[in-house]
Amino acid sequence: MTTTATRPPQPATTARATILASASLTIMGAAIIAPSLPAMTAAYAGTPAADVLVRLTLTVTSLAIAVTAPVAGILADRIGRRPLLLTSLALYALAGTAGFLITNLGVLIASRALLGAAVGGVMTAVSTVIADWFDGPARARFLGLQQASASLGGVVFLPLAGVLAVISWRAPFLLYAVAALILPAAALFLRESARRTGEADPGTPATATTSGARREIIGVYALAAAATVIFYMAPTQLPFWLTSFHTGTAMTGVVIAGSTLTGIAGALAFPRLRQRLHPATITALSIALLGAGWAVAGTATMLVQLAAGVLIGGIGVGLVVPNLNTRLAEIASPAQRGRVLGGLVMAIFLGQFLSPLLMQPVVDALGIATTFTVSGAVLLAGSATTLAVRNFRR
Repeated sequence: MTTTATRPPQPATTARATILASASLTIMGAAIIAPSLPAMTAAYAGTPAADVLVRLTLTVTSLAIAVTAPVAGILADRIGRRPLLLTSLALYALAGTAGFLITNLGVLIASRALLGAAVGGVMTAVSTVIADWFDGPARARFLGLQQASASLGGVVFLPLAGVLAVISWRAPFLLYAVAALILPAAALFLRESARRTGEADPGTPATATTSGARREIIGVYALAAAATVIFYMAPTQLPFWLTSFHTGTAMTGVVIAGSTLTGIAGALAFPRLRQRLHPATITALSIALLGAGWAVAGTATMLVQLAAGVLIGGIGVGLVVPNLNTRLAEIASPAQRGRVLGGLVMAIFLGQFLSPLLMQPVVDALGIATTFTVSGAVLLAGSATTLAVRNFRR
């Protein structure tokens, strides 16, 4: 017999605002130092393998998120969403701002790994709390707001990081202190979710994650990782490509932030699309937008065309993340929801870590511009294939 849960009380406005503020910390987690990479490389020029190690300060955060997010998911299910979020916010502020003072490159990389553990905890806690709070269209709407808030964080903080990088490559690390401002609000306004003890959502079987849905979950993870490998070319490759357009660090931050700006539009459009289109169709649309954007950027001969491509690609990412989050929240039982959504965080940030490792050999062989063009073409082809297969099955 299937047990249905009583709908929990609607969260207060202060609690919702705190969760959305926490979500704004996630995109900036690793990428906020992207405008500083060229200056960091010059600063550590005397260090062996400095070029690789400086890039590692960006990508090790993503690796740490990927490694620790499943653990964060287990903790969310066992000790609660609220304790996980509070601990992660505190670690985020401490490990993030530490880069302003650290001078040893190895120690700096270690602090970035700790920051990654914090980001993984914040993302997992936020997504799981939202899935606990809402059902159906309300859940899709708030997950769209979550992605929009994450994108807004990028819009605000990435250009600011570019401006601060003009002063010093260390200055952007100070922006991580914003987590310390959110922490008191989280402690004051958030309460532990009532839907953490295993009761199912209305109409959702508690065994959803132990049946055929497990294959779908794995497929969602694979798709998220692959899309992120392509998208993360923006912060890892654009800072070096933009030097050929004679741009400074401030403009680099603006261009990279452009993808998060239009990501807001995609995320806000998601709830309406979710009511009208099948999740697979939304996925194909989002991948097509990312592919089209990268194809436009790859063929750019002027900065404005490159920026336009990045903006188009951002819309696709704004759509795909809440779509995958919503689907996983629907098929995961509450008792396993932290683990399942933590797995999505792992997949996304594993893609971020693998992006420079997988794409750099291609960039070395083809050049950055051609790599963007080819990546866009591959995504467009994949989107078209997905739609064709879905129409055939229908």
